[in-house]
Amino acid sequence: MRTLLVHPSGLMYSEIFLRLEPLGLERVAAALRAAGHDVRLLDLQVFSHRDLRRELVEFEPEAVGFGLNYLPNVPEVLELAHRVKSLLPRCFVFAGGHSVSFIASHVIAQSDGALDAILRGEGEVGTPLLLAAARDGGLTEVPGVVTADGFCAKPPLLLDSLDEPRPARDLTRRRDKYFIGVLDPAASVEFTRGCPWDCSFCSAWTFYGRSYRKMSPEAAADDVASIREPGVFIVDDVAFIRPEHGDAIAAELEKRKVRKEYYLETRADVLLRHPEVFRRWRRLGLNYMFLGMEALDEQGLDLYRKRTSPDQNIKALELARAIGLTVAINLIVDPAWDSKQFQLVRRWALSVPEIVNLTVMTPYPGTEIWHTESRKLTSRDYRLFDIQHAVVPTTLPLREFYRELVKTQAVMNRKHLGVAAAAKTLGIIGRNLLRGQTNFAAAIWKFPSVYNADRQHGDHLREVRYELPVPDQRAVRQADRRELYIHQRPH
Repeated sequence: MRTLLVHPSGLMYSEIFLRLEPLGLERVAAALRAAGHDVRLLDLQVFSHRDLRRELVEFEPEAVGFGLNYLPNVPEVLELAHRVKSLLPRCFVFAGGHSVSFIASHVIAQSDGALDAILRGEGEVGTPLLLAAARDGGLTEVPGVVTADGFCAKPPLLLDSLDEPRPARDLTRRRDKYFIGVLDPAASVEFTRGCPWDCSFCSAWTFYGRSYRKMSPEAAADDVASIREPGVFIVDDVAFIRPEHGDAIAAELEKRKVRKEYYLETRADVLLRHPEVFRRWRRLGLNYMFLGMEALDEQGLDLYRKRTSPDQNIKALELARAIGLTVAINLIVDPAWDSKQFQLVRRWALSVPEIVNLTVMTPYPGTEIWHTESRKLTSRDYRLFDIQHAVVPTTLPLREFYRELVKTQAVMNRKHLGVAAAAKTLGIIGRNLLRGQTNFAAAIWKFPSVYNADRQHGDHLREVRYELPVPDQRAVRQADRRELYIHQRPH
């Protein structure tokens, strides 16, 4: 079948901090090609809705699939699905992805016939089965499928091996638009999938059923070696949980004499337990690390069930400095914060050399705080669930909350994206500009227009057409929390 895969438009933070290639859709595209389908991919992070219409007219796809990993994209995808059906009435239109897997029945009902199916779970294994059924019949027998009739007869399947399929990066156009921080341009790779921790704000562990799978070191190194971009973002939820795996990949890259500049995300306790693997990767080109501290005190860490301590976090920062890594720290903003708490965080952020990034505590379907906090929701507008807006009651008046949030975010702007910081990274910017790369340079000047208290407050006043479902409180009463999971947990 002629199949067009579509990644929705970028979110608020992607206007400044990063814009990543649609790695998941690239892997799905590769699986579909291996099954004999004619596949194209269009990323609306770097293309427009007009480009999508042109692609539909030119390619005349028999199937269109939308990636829905992020809740704020749901309204856009629903509207685009209607446009596809209007233009190509016989086209099979479907969606899949992380976030939509938790609310599939609700979203397909909201589509009012524009979506023929939603596929829950991992797309590489399920999508070829879905398209075969769309062509030959038996749609309701596809594992993980949800249709307008409510069918989901079989649970979604887990991919047997992460080694295949390799991402179809050749299908992604305008690759120079993908970046993360100063890594401009940057590709993305995935070495592992899943997370053994159970943080209350995260749905990685509930999506993958607590499984943790690793790519073989040989396949991982082959994938990195095939990448043209000089920068590589390792997208694993927590990098190098198993140090022997990280070492084995490093050995394979050393054998192939692959030299890249790397950015990854990990936990403080993982870094402290296995500093030798991070030192080895530093020699390979690891320069940047995202460290999810989430909170500065014991109370906040307990609230998010991080299973780390403030002392561990500080020691991890000291170790990263000693290794020579540039670290970006994430802290979760509790909507219950008052002005004093924001001031405390600003003071702390200015006291450390690291970049500090803030995300707002947001109950997502698939997380435990969805079941414990979502009864308090002040809005169910999908577009506000981007970890940059408050969707539960704030202690401060909402407009004042955003003023404090933006003022605190500006600490990062001054340290990382401000003119003084830019002077320190002038060489990096210059080299990027010489290669025609403007993403990072443009981000320096865009911060005030993107992170703006009036804009964020005004987002709450928009007309709402599509809303999240009211959460099912029964799930939180399940003794083993079975209803949280997309994939079956391993026994």
